[in-house]
Amino acid sequence: MKDSIKNIVILGAGESGTGAAILAQKQGYDTFLSDLNTITDEYKIDLNKYNISFEEGLHTEERILAADLIIKSPGIPHKAPMVKKAIEKNIPIISEIEFGSWFTNATLIGITGTNGKTTTTLLTYHILRNGGLNVGMAGNIGKSFAKSVAEDSYDYYVLELSSFQLDDLIYYKNHIAVLTNITPDHLDRYDYKVENYIKSKFKITHAQGASDYFIFCADDETTMQYLAAHKPASRLLPFSVKNETFPGAYSIENNNIIIGLTNKNEIEINMKDSSLRGTHNRYNTMAAGVVARILDVRKEVIRESLKSFQNAEHRLEHIARINDVDYVNDSKATNVNSVWYALESFQNRQIIWIAGGVDKGNDYDQLKPLVRERVRALICLGKDNDKLHQEFGGDVKTIVDAHSMKEAITQAAEIAQAGDVVLLSPACASFDLFQNFEDRGRQFKQQVLSL
Repeated sequence: MKDSIKNIVILGAGESGTGAAILAQKQGYDTFLSDLNTITDEYKIDLNKYNISFEEGLHTEERILAADLIIKSPGIPHKAPMVKKAIEKNIPIISEIEFGSWFTNATLIGITGTNGKTTTTLLTYHILRNGGLNVGMAGNIGKSFAKSVAEDSYDYYVLELSSFQLDDLIYYKNHIAVLTNITPDHLDRYDYKVENYIKSKFKITHAQGASDYFIFCADDETTMQYLAAHKPASRLLPFSVKNETFPGAYSIENNNIIIGLTNKNEIEINMKDSSLRGTHNRYNTMAAGVVARILDVRKEVIRESLKSFQNAEHRLEHIARINDVDYVNDSKATNVNSVWYALESFQNRQIIWIAGGVDKGNDYDQLKPLVRERVRALICLGKDNDKLHQEFGGDVKTIVDAHSMKEAITQAAEIAQAGDVVLLSPACASFDLFQNFEDRGRQFKQQVLSL
């Protein structure tokens, strides 16, 4: 397909769209980016750096529908008017993930799932990097895949992939595909049919063959039901905390995990030696461990990596448990997408959410279902909190303002109940009250530890 394409239009100027535009420009295509909303300054800097033509606040239909190919940002649904018009004109529409795969020969490791995919991606990357592999991490974490392909040179990629990113694949193939689990989510994008969402998640196995691998949770009923009727061509490697699943991984007693493809490369790990805690992290560890064994990472490296693994500072960083309340620093979450993953990661917990700062034109709609379900109180930390009040006034019973981190933590401690999580996940830039997100995170930690 790519040989017949000259004119590419990208819809959406977030991390994904901007990355796709950079790669398209570097590959010599006539590149144009269009966003109905205001483009944030950080992405304008990138677009101008590469001399990419763009528009904001509108879609110029004539120019968009003259494209040979459209790359659609994952947040834009197929029912969007401009996308529907492109489909009617039979203009091919692909994802940034698909586009990035056209220009790299790297081995691709794709990780998806309703829950756990972020930690599994981070842990897999950590193990492989410690194992000496020339590996990059992209997708929903860090820079976009396409931007990394344009600017870096890796032999392996660990990609966190959402269902939205999987929807528009054509040729893309994961050599190793990981599906952590499936629970109903984003059903508004899938005609409120859970079977459509499940099918989307299973596109992680798209185009796989007998030489590829599919790693999945044998304890997840939805996964197993779909798999029974739609078995991919790849080698199946399950993991479980209920039954012995070998080859693959299992953990059914004493917190020990057994991982292996054959008896000769079997490895046993005691989760007491890991920095991760909880059953959900046993699942994440098994999935990452199986990937590592496929790629022949040494047993000692896997063990040491589990001991040393930490979420990046200011990224879902657990600071303390005080009066049975957990305090978590996610100061690096300066956009809505990052906050979604933070809120999503605390199942069956009520959250005291600290957010705010310099708004970058955020669209908070995607957060609202999670906020309604999980947020007990919202503490707005910024000089101007009007937008947060307007956006979430109908979703959260308790909304209060704070104009310093000390004030925010004091209020959070008063509101929180046993079992709650106090989460700093701002969705905004920091420079109204702080030097940067690191300063904001350090002040959070300081105030928490002084309680």
